[in-house]
Amino acid sequence: MSNRGREDVTQEQTRTELLTALAELSKLCPEWRLGQMIANIATTAGRMDPGGVWELEDEEALSSVHQLIEQYAPSQRASA
Repeated sequence: MSNRGREDVTQEQTRTELLTALAELSKLCPEWRLGQMIANIATTAGRMDPGGVWELEDEEALSSVHQLIEQYAPSQRASA
């Protein structure tokens, strides 16, 4: 498999993981509209500038979603 083929597979896997994690975060924070969720993900990734969402890489977004899931998981809310 060429390097480009491997990159495509990796990107697809990351995107699938990201979409699954977004669904989980959505269940934890049902009051967030989709735009709010994306803005919170970008902010968690340190993308504070107006173009931050546009520049956000899937890997960064996935890491940020995992951080938010940890933060908003019921076990974390109970101890907060």
